[in-house]
Amino acid sequence: MKAGSRLAAVAALMSAWVGTAAYAVNDLPGGPAVNQLNLHPAVTKIAEEQQWLHWFMMIICLVIFLAVFGVMFYSIWKHRKSVGHKSANFHESTTVEIIWTIVPFVIVILMALPATKVLVASKDTTSADLTIKATGMQWKWGYDYIKGEGEGIGFVSTLDSTHREMSDKGGPAKGQQVDDYLLKVDNPLVVPVDRKIRIITTANDVIHAFMVPAFGIKQDAIPGFVRDTWFRAEKIGDYYGQCAELCGKEHAYMPIHVKVLSAEDYSKWVGVKVKEAAAKADDPSKVWALPELKARGEKVYAANCAACHQA
Repeated sequence: MKAGSRLAAVAALMSAWVGTAAYAVNDLPGGPAVNQLNLHPAVTKIAEEQQWLHWFMMIICLVIFLAVFGVMFYSIWKHRKSVGHKSANFHESTTVEIIWTIVPFVIVILMALPATKVLVASKDTTSADLTIKATGMQWKWGYDYIKGEGEGIGFVSTLDSTHREMSDKGGPAKGQQVDDYLLKVDNPLVVPVDRKIRIITTANDVIHAFMVPAFGIKQDAIPGFVRDTWFRAEKIGDYYGQCAELCGKEHAYMPIHVKVLSAEDYSKWVGVKVKEAAAKADDPSKVWALPELKARGEKVYAANCAACHQA
């Protein structure tokens, strides 16, 4: 009976493994990697410094751990009662107390100095080449280009409708490989490479958080308040993040996609967006026919309403 139960358990594990393999995906450049354990590959100086800081702190903590527990276990073993040792009877030692106060203080200072340097640098949003306001809303992001090349451009970025449909059906179909599952959006945020980009965050409803790990940024977006952060991407490519603050039942459907272009390609993108905005501008004297209003309503619904109000 026990052998049969064990075989059944092994069979269940094997079937689960096979089922998982059917949904296997590849590493997503600029996004999460399969079996990822470390931080995302850095594409900004701040992210590089954060990674260095991470390993620096880890090594210091590991050295302290090994030293403290090494001495402790050595003392327990070397001076055990079974080999004839007797416990010492002594009171305070001023010298020892001074040492164990000064040494931790020095260690903390050594850890605090580089951490403070990185923190201060990550908050320096002055002299930005481009300023963009990111507005969190359930469950999408609104982007408004406030200052710099592209000033006046604004749009909403929503989870791609095909990915929402996949999620409603329980995920990608068997054998279907979707590396950017639940990270694809209809309108990515577009920025030029090697330019300082200031992101101003706020929200319309509840608290959200704008986070792109490859840039080393995470900033809360709070209703009624304005916060800011910045990044300077050093590599052209696509980079992904997500809302990092639980914001309601569809928090998982609020991805961030940042497309970093060359300066030339970015200027072209700005030109296209400006023309699109001009083409969409309403003629105040135009008389709208019913089919035109219906078509326009469908576009507004697909861009802003379909994610939450699908029939």
